[in-house]
Amino acid sequence: QVQLVESGGGLVQAGGSLRLACTVSRRTFSWNYIGWFRQAPGKEREFVATVKWSGADSIYYADSVKGRFTISRDNAKNTVYLQMNSLKPEDTAVYYCNTHPPEPGYWGQGTQVTVSS
Repeated sequence: QVQLVESGGGLVQAGGSLRLACTVSRRTFSWNYIGWFRQAPGKEREFVATVKWSGADSIYYADSVKGRFTISRDNAKNTVYLQMNSLKPEDTAVYYCNTHPPEPGYWGQGTQVTVSS
């Protein structure tokens, strides 16, 4: 069973930066896209960003994070990153990685990001 483990969350002031990492337990050649999602308290989980898992880069972002967040991948390390800059209090959420579209069996514990005003 493939596992995705998120890390890198924390508490940061508004305007600050964090870098999240998602490590995949083994190479999965069948995946097309892998992405980041987030869920704020009392809200539905939402899409944040996605990148093609292999081959030429193809990247998409939610409008709310465009220009502030950057998704990237390191296939040699089976890891996907989310660089988050200019963080806002509304970015506070638990961040998850999964395939895109997401598969129910791949949701992990996520990593908490808290942005203070």
